[in-house]
Amino acid sequence: MTEGRTSQPRERHRGPVTLRRDSIPPSTADQRLLDSHLRGEWKTKDAWRALRILSEFVEGFDTLADLPPSVSVFGSARSKPDSPEYRLGEELGAALARANYAVITGGGPGVMEAANKGAADAGGLSVGLGIELPFEQGLNEWVDLGIDFRYFFARKTMFVKYAQAFVVLPGGFGTLDELFEAVTLVQTKKVTRFPVVLMGTSYWQGLVDWLRDTMQADGKIGPEDLGLLYLTDDVDEAVQYIVDAGSEEIEVASARRTAREASG
Repeated sequence: MTEGRTSQPRERHRGPVTLRRDSIPPSTADQRLLDSHLRGEWKTKDAWRALRILSEFVEGFDTLADLPPSVSVFGSARSKPDSPEYRLGEELGAALARANYAVITGGGPGVMEAANKGAADAGGLSVGLGIELPFEQGLNEWVDLGIDFRYFFARKTMFVKYAQAFVVLPGGFGTLDELFEAVTLVQTKKVTRFPVVLMGTSYWQGLVDWLRDTMQADGKIGPEDLGLLYLTDDVDEAVQYIVDAGSEEIEVASARRTAREASG
């Protein structure tokens, strides 16, 4: 997930359009859509924005439809190449590629770059789903297949639709947003249950403890909800967990198909 940088970008990508220097507008498409201060534009421009939104979904669906089994990796854009989470992301990307998964990230720097780099170096498919932000730097150089989105919600749909699992490395608000959206979709059965792995026990353990000792203890979530998260520091363990979960899904689907054929 992309998270904040304060330096002025060299360029901004807005869908297929590249903007540089004085051509970069002061706001993003998401902001113009959602900001209540721009209420006066709603009647005159939102109908046209609906077509643009539709085009992002069509572009995403068409571009990603033939992806092999994939894993979405989330983490901070602020992580430096010498940080532990960057090295972890690179190792994870390589391990996923060796397990025949494509690696999907937000396409930015930091942990995202690390996962894309690891996948590309290991000979796997490295995918980046970028987003128009005031501080963005464009897709990192390790992305083989990239799409730039204007709207967060269109981009987030692609992260979920084309992934067999999520792996979440240390990150900030954006990473938490994607983590909890994924867990909510699984919890409410909006998507078939699939693995959500938290990597970095020292970083995530406090959050997991709070979920158990506060949310679960107060009845806001159940023990089965906490079980949706798998916490580890071990790259091989994380990948094996994802592989095993995929095998279980195949077995369940096969059993259901057999039962339908026997009854019909």
